[in-house]
Amino acid sequence: MRHIRVLPVLFAACLHCGAAIGQPSGAPAAAPANAQVYFIWPHDGTVINGGKFWVRMGLRNMGVAPKGTNIPHTGHHHLLIDTELPSMTEPIPNDRNHLHFGAGETEARVELPPGTHTLQLLLGDKDHVPHKPPIQSKKITITVR
Repeated sequence: MRHIRVLPVLFAACLHCGAAIGQPSGAPAAAPANAQVYFIWPHDGTVINGGKFWVRMGLRNMGVAPKGTNIPHTGHHHLLIDTELPSMTEPIPNDRNHLHFGAGETEARVELPPGTHTLQLLLGDKDHVPHKPPIQSKKITITVR
């Protein structure tokens, strides 16, 4: 059985304060065409000794905000582990392959078993649905020893 453990560290930063504004409920959240989500660490090809490591997530041209925050051009991180991208029109699954950082975390301590793993970031809106257009990172591969 696969063991994944996440110890989140909260660095939530809602860039705007005030009344809840944004997209109507049920509509896909719009994202700027130049928005990017990316890994600060680990890098593609990183070899990790021991199963625990920090994942540090970056975002450009949008803001990080907790789930439920209805402010334009904000979202929260989802880490996809050893899986393909989910549906872009439904909420991102919440399971051992789709880790949610709905409190607005930008880094987390993750534990994976030994082996080769793929990681990918996908930004979700207030309802965990990918933005339109989707804001996704390049898929990277790491090895845990």
